[in-house]
Amino acid sequence: MLTLLKLLKDGRFHSGEALGAALGVSRSAVWKQLQHLEAELNLPIHKVRGRGYQLASPLVFLNAEDIALKAPSLAWPVHISDSIDSTNAEALRLVDAGCAAPFLVLAEQQSAGRGRRGRKWVSPFAQNVYYSLVLRIEGGLRQLEGLSLVVGLAVMQALRESGVQGAALKWPNDVLVGQKKIAGILLELVGDPADICHVVLGIGINVNMQKVAAIDQQWTSVQLETGSPVDRNLLVARLGLQLQRYLERHAASGFAALQEEWEQNHLWQGRAVSLIAGVNQVDGVVLGVDRQGALRLSVDGVEKIYSGGELSLRLRDDS
Repeated sequence: MLTLLKLLKDGRFHSGEALGAALGVSRSAVWKQLQHLEAELNLPIHKVRGRGYQLASPLVFLNAEDIALKAPSLAWPVHISDSIDSTNAEALRLVDAGCAAPFLVLAEQQSAGRGRRGRKWVSPFAQNVYYSLVLRIEGGLRQLEGLSLVVGLAVMQALRESGVQGAALKWPNDVLVGQKKIAGILLELVGDPADICHVVLGIGINVNMQKVAAIDQQWTSVQLETGSPVDRNLLVARLGLQLQRYLERHAASGFAALQEEWEQNHLWQGRAVSLIAGVNQVDGVVLGVDRQGALRLSVDGVEKIYSGGELSLRLRDDS
């Protein structure tokens, strides 16, 4: 099916006869493959008698050489899959297989994309960026302090470079435009964080997605915000360069050097919020983050600090 899709990727009409000849199959076999493409990849295909078949919009596939040309200073090996369970899972498998970090895993589609707190990350084919960068961390826990917030800054800046000027941060791991989610971050760690470990920086960005029914929260995409389709290879290159810049600053000076910049770009700074931890809820006002990236809340006039992977932050109705 993917061979057929690559023949159609230019967005032009192709006759069933020409497609069949290129694939070495009958026109009826082409028709069956097209039905599978629409059903499995959720890609609308126009069918016009006398003209043939056309994708509703052209596709540009992820390409390691193109990414390298756009970001020549990045030396990370790039692994690209057409479809895998999740880029984070593949990254962890490559670590187990002895693949030397740093390296980058990308996919056109995820069958089991993951967000924080076990949520599913909806991953349609060739529309978004599913990105996992693996780093080898030496020197103990300080190298991990505030790391997910640092990644958020890099994602935000790459989105602004791509025309999404309203991109901003929500503690701990989201990038929003207004109240709509455009990107999420999921960090996973293997090894001994007090000695030598590997951390996977998992990033999902809604890029050219325009319609999907399976997302249970407000969302947007780069194309919806800018009005134009986006070259995902260019966005991946921009993201890599921003990550390189922010990770170098973080390694040299810790999160404390980026704390003020992060707070300046936090959408909910000073807002009344509810912090959810399982069945427990804490109401307060966001003061900012501390030097390790933990959330600072004013609760009944007293400053309290919260951190942890299972926390969820929501705006209060009276905010």
